[in-house]
Amino acid sequence: MTSSVGSEDDTGTDKVFKALADDTRRRLLDRLHELNGQTLGELCEHIAMTRQSVTQHLAVLEAAHLISTVRRGREKLHYLNPVPLHEIQERWIDKFERPRLRALGDLKRRAEEAMADQPGYVYVTYIASTPEKVWDALTDADLTAVYWGHANVSDWRPGSRWEHRRTDGSGIADVVGTVVESERPTRLVTTWAAPENEGDRQKHSRVTFDIRPHADIVRLTVTHEDLNDEGELRDVSSGWPAVLSNLKSLIETGSPLPQQPWLVPGH
Repeated sequence: MTSSVGSEDDTGTDKVFKALADDTRRRLLDRLHELNGQTLGELCEHIAMTRQSVTQHLAVLEAAHLISTVRRGREKLHYLNPVPLHEIQERWIDKFERPRLRALGDLKRRAEEAMADQPGYVYVTYIASTPEKVWDALTDADLTAVYWGHANVSDWRPGSRWEHRRTDGSGIADVVGTVVESERPTRLVTTWAAPENEGDRQKHSRVTFDIRPHADIVRLTVTHEDLNDEGELRDVSSGWPAVLSNLKSLIETGSPLPQQPWLVPGH
């Protein structure tokens, strides 16, 4: 009598090969390779199927340990896990061209680590107001034009495009992006990019506005993540305090600051 017993390692390998056999799942892995740490909504943007179907594909990838998930507040972020692929590489490929492929693998790993270590910025301010008024100050085109020097234009629905337009009548947008989450009046998440980089998701950053009431005041937390480099970090580190100080003045006094704060010498 002959018996065949598969090892636990073989079972795991079978799940990986099964997960990789589907084109949609390979595309999802490609999306995470381009931009790691995406929500279900972001992954669905470029997959022509329902959220339920995409969720099922992600479950197969997670069962094969090709992706991992992390909860951040209400969000569930998906991250590429290259370990199973590396194990397949070592078992099935490296023994044929080990030195050259290992060198390429090291180069890829360093590149991914560099991409994952993107700088971010957090700013918190307290405003004597209501969440609704703060929300309107962030999303109303006319109000943003008063204190920001640009009008934020969108219908602010998840998946919609938004623009940061100049107020000189030219209609030029200096920043564009997508509304990722919109929960009036407590949470707004958008992507940010220069217009010429709109099609390159690797050059998009992400801004989250959290609006939390406490008695007669509001705590506004702005988190700007996935910045491309230290230069962008320096820019937003000086830009956000100026813009949000102007917003606070407008809401609390009815007028922005007498001078544009971003023009202060040494700013």
